[in-house]
Amino acid sequence: MVNKIGIVSLSSGILGESFIKHELEIGKERLNKYGIETEFLPNALKGVDFITNHPESRADDLLTAFKDDSIDMILCAIGGDDTYRLLPYLFENNELENIVKQKIFLGFSDTTINHFMLNKVGIRTFYGQAFLTDVCELSNEMLPYTKKYFEELITTGKIKEVRPSDVWYQEREDFSENAVGTDMEKYTNTGFELLSGKPVFKGKILGGCLESIYDIFDNTRFNDTVSVCSKYNLFPKLEDWKNKILLLETSEEKPAPELFRKMINTIKKYGIFDVLSGVLVGKPQNETYYDEYRKILLEEISNKDLSVVYNLNIGHATPRCIIPFGVDAEVDVCRQVIVFNY
Repeated sequence: MVNKIGIVSLSSGILGESFIKHELEIGKERLNKYGIETEFLPNALKGVDFITNHPESRADDLLTAFKDDSIDMILCAIGGDDTYRLLPYLFENNELENIVKQKIFLGFSDTTINHFMLNKVGIRTFYGQAFLTDVCELSNEMLPYTKKYFEELITTGKIKEVRPSDVWYQEREDFSENAVGTDMEKYTNTGFELLSGKPVFKGKILGGCLESIYDIFDNTRFNDTVSVCSKYNLFPKLEDWKNKILLLETSEEKPAPELFRKMINTIKKYGIFDVLSGVLVGKPQNETYYDEYRKILLEEISNKDLSVVYNLNIGHATPRCIIPFGVDAEVDVCRQVIVFNY
C-alpha cells in the first residue's frame, strides 16, 4: 500500500497556476480520502514561467523524491514538451544513477522522456496516468476505468492485467470551475484490434507518446533535442529493443495523418520494427484520424509478421489504463487481455 506520494512537475508548470486551483483541490481531497499523504516537491507548484526557466529545479525535485525514503510513489503532475532539458542535470555526473532506487513512478505524455531516463538506470516504471489529468478529473469521481487501475497500483504496487474499457469519452473542452461535477460524453469502445501478426506475443514493454519519441530524432519542436538526447544515449540501442514490445500513443495535438506517417517512418528507419516482438498503439484522442492512423500503420510497418495491436485505452484518450514498463508481458488479443508477470 502506498502511504506517501510525491508530486513532481517535470515538464509543464501548470499545476502552480491559479486558474487550475479548483482541480488541484479536487486531486488533493481524493488522495486524502485514500489515506495517502501527499507531498508536492519544492518546485512543483512554482508555476509555468519558473518551471520553464529552471530545468535544473525540476531535476532536483526528481532526485529529492527518489532520495526521500518516506515517498513510496512519484506521480507526475502532467506532461508538457521539454522534459528532455533535465538530461544534463540527471546524467552529466551520474546524478540519477547514484541515488535511484526502485519505487513507483507514474506519468505519461512528455513524461515518456523521463520513462526512458529511468529505463537507462534500470528502474521499472508505470505509464498511463498523471495527477492533473486523472486524479483531478472534474467529474464527481475519477473515471471508473481509470480509477480501477490507479487503485490497483496504490494498493498493490503492481498492475496484474489490462483489458479494454467498455467505453471511451469525448475529451473535455471546458476545465473551468463551471465544469466541476459535469460528466463527459461517452461512447461504446470496441476493444483491442489486431492489425497484423500473431494474436499472442510476449516481451517487456517500453515506449510512450509518439511525438515525444519523434522529438528524440527530430529538431522541429526544439533545435537541440536530437543532440541532447543523443549525447546521453537516451533512446535504447537497437539490440536492446530485441524481443521487446513498443508502446505508441498520440497526443492531444491530434497529429495530421501526414505527420503521423512521418513519425512512424522515422522510427522505422531506426530498424526497430525488424527486431520487436510486437507493437501496441493507443486509441487516438476522440478517435480523431482513427481509420487514417490504422491505414498508415498497415502501410508503413512492412514486417507483416510483427504483431501490431491497435486501440488500447492508454495515453491521451480517456479513460486510461496503466501499463508497467520493464515487466514481462503477454498480449492475447483473442482473450482481449495483457497479463504481466513479475
